[in-house]
Amino acid sequence: NHAYIDSVQEAHKVLVRQREATLTTIARDVKIQIEFNPAAVAEYRLIGYENRTLAREDFNNDAVDAGDIGSGHTVTALYEIALKGSGGESVDALRYGVGESPAKQTGEIAHLRLRYKRPQDGAEAQSRLIERALLAQDVERDVATASEALRLSAAVAAFGQLLSGGVHLKGFDYTAVERLARSVGDDEFGDRAGFRQLVKIAGSLSQKAGGDAVQIGG
Repeated sequence: NHAYIDSVQEAHKVLVRQREATLTTIARDVKIQIEFNPAAVAEYRLIGYENRTLAREDFNNDAVDAGDIGSGHTVTALYEIALKGSGGESVDALRYGVGESPAKQTGEIAHLRLRYKRPQDGAEAQSRLIERALLAQDVERDVATASEALRLSAAVAAFGQLLSGGVHLKGFDYTAVERLARSVGDDEFGDRAGFRQLVKIAGSLSQKAGGDAVQIGG
């Protein structure tokens, strides 16, 4: 594990609050695979994880290493999707597209599969499989009624995309990111306030640069 510590607050977060999650592993080689129902979802895009993607055939291959999860640790995978017929599609439909799926009748929007190994089962243990259907009725379609966790995750993801160029954001700028983050409110440790401050700084630097996205890294 690696952490960049530049303040007392960050040191407390990494070395105290997140210590148990770092030192105590509860699941090894965790792999997540999601299959979208083409009868319900016209387009989808995974946000982030570019350096962690696996080949489809590697999902069932227990010899392929994956990430570990610590106690109290959560992992969030964000997808941007456009439902079929919603008007949010960015490309034209295929002339010879996929036909109607039987899963559409059940209200399924996607199918989720998760594989993991228990630490106590030994280094060569066979992975365990969890799978479940994701229903269209579970999709939060309105930002105003979405959960705080989803709104905050969306704000952080949008901020990361702005820093790397923001080619898919369609005008969702630093002001919009800060507004979305502010709708969540503060936490007891000040992490959310610190994030909003970073957004403000990046926004002001972008304005000084003539409105171009502030890019960090290569």
